[in-house]
Amino acid sequence: MRLHRLEVTAFGPFSGTEEIDFDALSDAGLFLIQGQTGAGKTSVLDAVCYALYGQVPGARNAVKGLRSDHAAPAAAPRVVLEATIRGRRLRVTRSPAWDRPKIRGSGTTQEKAKVLLEEFERGEWVGLSTRLDEAGDLIGGLLGMTAAQFCQVAMLPQGEFASFLRANAEERRKVLERLFAAEVFTQVEKWLADRRAATGREAAALRTVAGSVADRVAEATGAPPPRTEPAPPSSGPVPRPRRGDDPHGTEPPEEPFADIETLPAWAAELAGQHAAIEAAAAELRDHLAAGVTAARTALDQGRALAERQRAHAEARHRRERLRERAGERAELTSRLDAAARADRVLPLLRNLTDRTHRAKAAQDRAALTRSRVAALVAPGAAEDVLAKAERTRRDDLAALDGKRALAARLAQVTAERHGLSAERARLEPREAEVAAALDGLPGHVEELRAACDAARITAAGRAGAEAAVQDVRRRLADAERRDRVLGRLAEAEEARRLAVDAAQTARDRLQELRQARLEGMAATLAADLRPGEPCRVCGALEHPEPAAALGPIPGEDDEERAQAAYEEAQRARETAAGLVESLRADRDAALQSVGETPARDLAAALGDAERALEGAVAAAAEAERLEARLGRAERDLGDARDRHGEIERALTANRARDGELGAEQDRLRAELDMARGDDPSLEARVERLTREADALAAGVRARQEADRAAEELAAARAEVQAAAANEGFRTADEVRAAALADEDQAVVRDRARRFDDEEAAVRATLADPALVAASAEPPPDLPALESALDLAESAHTAAASAAAQARRRLDRLAELRAELAGAVRAWRPAAERHRVAERLAGLASGKAAANRLGMSLSAYVLAARLEQVVAAANERLERMSAGRYALRHTVDKAAGDRSKGAGGLGLRVVDGWTGRRRDPVTLSGGESFITSLALALGLADVVTAEAGGTEINTLFVDEGFGTLDEETLDEVMDVLDGLRDGGRAVGIVSHVAELRTRIPAQLRVTKRRAGSMVRVVV
Repeated sequence: MRLHRLEVTAFGPFSGTEEIDFDALSDAGLFLIQGQTGAGKTSVLDAVCYALYGQVPGARNAVKGLRSDHAAPAAAPRVVLEATIRGRRLRVTRSPAWDRPKIRGSGTTQEKAKVLLEEFERGEWVGLSTRLDEAGDLIGGLLGMTAAQFCQVAMLPQGEFASFLRANAEERRKVLERLFAAEVFTQVEKWLADRRAATGREAAALRTVAGSVADRVAEATGAPPPRTEPAPPSSGPVPRPRRGDDPHGTEPPEEPFADIETLPAWAAELAGQHAAIEAAAAELRDHLAAGVTAARTALDQGRALAERQRAHAEARHRRERLRERAGERAELTSRLDAAARADRVLPLLRNLTDRTHRAKAAQDRAALTRSRVAALVAPGAAEDVLAKAERTRRDDLAALDGKRALAARLAQVTAERHGLSAERARLEPREAEVAAALDGLPGHVEELRAACDAARITAAGRAGAEAAVQDVRRRLADAERRDRVLGRLAEAEEARRLAVDAAQTARDRLQELRQARLEGMAATLAADLRPGEPCRVCGALEHPEPAAALGPIPGEDDEERAQAAYEEAQRARETAAGLVESLRADRDAALQSVGETPARDLAAALGDAERALEGAVAAAAEAERLEARLGRAERDLGDARDRHGEIERALTANRARDGELGAEQDRLRAELDMARGDDPSLEARVERLTREADALAAGVRARQEADRAAEELAAARAEVQAAAANEGFRTADEVRAAALADEDQAVVRDRARRFDDEEAAVRATLADPALVAASAEPPPDLPALESALDLAESAHTAAASAAAQARRRLDRLAELRAELAGAVRAWRPAAERHRVAERLAGLASGKAAANRLGMSLSAYVLAARLEQVVAAANERLERMSAGRYALRHTVDKAAGDRSKGAGGLGLRVVDGWTGRRRDPVTLSGGESFITSLALALGLADVVTAEAGGTEINTLFVDEGFGTLDEETLDEVMDVLDGLRDGGRAVGIVSHVAELRTRIPAQLRVTKRRAGSMVRVVV
């Protein structure tokens, strides 16, 4: 397949109609698609893919809006592609679905996607189809590959193959499945896995059903299933407890069923055992029922007699105890009377206690306050002396209150003078520093001004140097293109000579075949003659001497093949001649531009011009730097002068103010010294006088409170003595001893009432005739009677329970046996089906031991394809790496691959210098690039062969160049230049600036606000 022309209208970023001549670009063999980011380089490839397949590559296909947002509302999106596929010149015109404005009214209406497929025959375009599906089938059939395969083969996604090289087996499998038709094998794996899961679930469900029935049998009978050793037989007629009935949890856990087949026989054996158990339990139950009735009657009679005897004995004992506690009853009555009398005196006692505490506290306060003023008045001074001393000190305080304003002003003046002193200490060093700076700055400014003028003069020649560099660089590019064109022209002339010879040979061969066919025409007619049939030439019925052939006679097919070979050779001749004429025109244009000047001379001239330009650029930078320094120096000089004046004015004002404040400070100190007297300060004198006046006033108040408290205490003591005598108490302590709290009095009253109630109950019990008669009889043996009843009831209960349980088990067992037999019959065929499905699924998934390679079926098929890809890739990798590297397919996983999937799709790189195999992740950036490129080309070859051998004569490499250093880029450009062998054209999509000078043939995509544009430059 070779591309000729592409036309896009209102598609992607292209708002108008843009036309790309791929024939002009393909003549160069290697061309560059370059432009700014977002200009639409990849959209050119999208347009090619959309024209062929009606879809764009990758995730962009999910976006339905392919119409340009920059286009006019009524502009219809369209892509037109002319290409030759398998010798057929085709033109594809496609329009995606879009919303066009309505012809009448407002709003839009949707236009469906359209296609027109045409073929160039006999000098004109002939329509083949306008149906989307029919056109897609025809183009896909000619190319022999799907859209994903075409994008992988014709538009090499270099970055994807670097990831493919380092990917794990699972990621590599996804890529290969997308390119090769391995879905059927994956579906087989999935079907087998689903079949295994389904049969497994079926067999497990049926096994669970049988196991559930067996568990119910075991639960109903109390016997273990046949998965453990049978327990020893029970020593009595009652069977062992069922599972879960063991109160101590000593029964060992049971293992899963060993064999479902044994369950029916096991259930039948249990049925026989439990029939015998049921009969024995019923007989024992009837025998023990009569014994239980007799034992219960004897026990009831003994308990009634023992209860009457106990009640009579207890009443006699209670009567004796009441007699012993008669003194306690009298004491309770006496305590209640004394407590009542004490309750009438207690309030007065509590008041006396409170008065005593108050009097003591008042005396203590009076003593404390007198001790505080002992130094101020004579010892034992009267209250009026203390009051006079207080008044004296209050008068002195009133006189000192007017002097406090002077003390506050003195503190303010002192603080302000300290601030002025600190400011002088800060300003004086700054004044000296600024004065020193003013001495050196003027000379430094003049030096910088002179150096800056000199640098400006040198930098003035920069524009001329830049123009010289551009001119020499253009001439060097033209000279290099001239040299390349001369080399290609020689090759093209030789190819044209060979094409002329081949065309002449094909023409001679065609003429020879036509002549031989004409000469053998008579022999051909004679071979068809039959006796008695007329000759088609002369009409005679007899044929005495039919013509005979002197050699082999060519047929019509031979002539048509010769004609086709001649036409093909003639087209090749014309193509070669056109290439020669094109190259001659390119040569003449290059010679007219640069003449015959050698490229090496122009390269040397370019170096001289660039060095001159570098000197001018450096001088311009130096001039800018000196200008900045000069500006800073001039600003520093002005700032220094301003700061010096400000500091001088501040120092003058500071010294004048300090003198004024010093005089005021001396005057205030003299006045305050007279006011404070012997105290250290005025505030200290005020504080001392205030403290002494407050202490004297407190002493007077404390003395008065102590006298009042003493009088109140004497009155309370006399009142208590009179009340105690009236109630029969000699002292207050006797009152306190007789007093009881309300709770204690209630307790004493309750105890007295209980004495009375107990005495009445005892008299009534001893008078009962039944109790008196029972006390005369001997006591019964109750423990013996209870033991006999317990034994009889236990035996009867056990026997009855065993009989009922045995009957239930036997009935339940009969139902479960039938259910168990049906479950086992249903399980057998399902288990066999699961065994077969499990073996086949394990083999297909690669996880069964029988699969020695550990590879799944789809991985095995894809591994064969990968081996073909590796073989094709090594043909180019050996040349790219100078024989050092080769790829090897391996079943091992990649480094760091911890996935659980089957392997079989591993890759290793064999290093010919060391002889060791390396993981692809250890390759350097350049090594990874050439290995990935070889792998991409190898996969393209295999996919092309898989598609029926369709040759892709126009390739695109989209991405991968922006991360390469200069040396690696040289190597890659040599590799890509080699891809042109056989007439193949290679387009590189990149915005790397260096490629613009390396590749002269370019498709330039320009980004504009109104929509992108393209231009072909060759």
